[in-house]
Amino acid sequence: MSRTKISLLALVAGVSVVLTWGILLVLERQGTHLGAVPWVVGPVLVVLAVVVLWMALAVRAYQRGRRPSLDALRAARTAALAKAAALTGALLVGWYGGQLLLTLGRLQFESQQSRALAAGTATLCAIVLSVVGVIAERFCQLPPPSEGTPARLGDGDSRG
Repeated sequence: MSRTKISLLALVAGVSVVLTWGILLVLERQGTHLGAVPWVVGPVLVVLAVVVLWMALAVRAYQRGRRPSLDALRAARTAALAKAAALTGALLVGWYGGQLLLTLGRLQFESQQSRALAAGTATLCAIVLSVVGVIAERFCQLPPPSEGTPARLGDGDSRG
């Protein structure tokens, strides 16, 4: 599995911002209004980021010799989760960022200020999730094997 490129995440976020903003603008002109972003979204994204980082730190501790063993399957799942977190964060940056863009032109209304604040908070938390996903993915990367030694992760079925 190759590392997630920052340029791919930026592209995903940029395309999803434009699509979200455009679709919501069309829907709004037709009389359909999307509800405000729930305030619980930000804390949930931050909790997800903390869980991903915590799991990746266990893999990093093993690689640095501070942990005696680690199940190889757990390390692989952590790497996959980190990649998923990075991509999900980028998509959510686009979704909530598009909602934020839609409300920025109407900040003179108090209801739109509240919507913009909630969408902005969710956008920042999605950025945090994406950044943590990239960092966690780097933590799960095995160093290149030294000459003549195959890369190994763990002792087999020990759980950690």
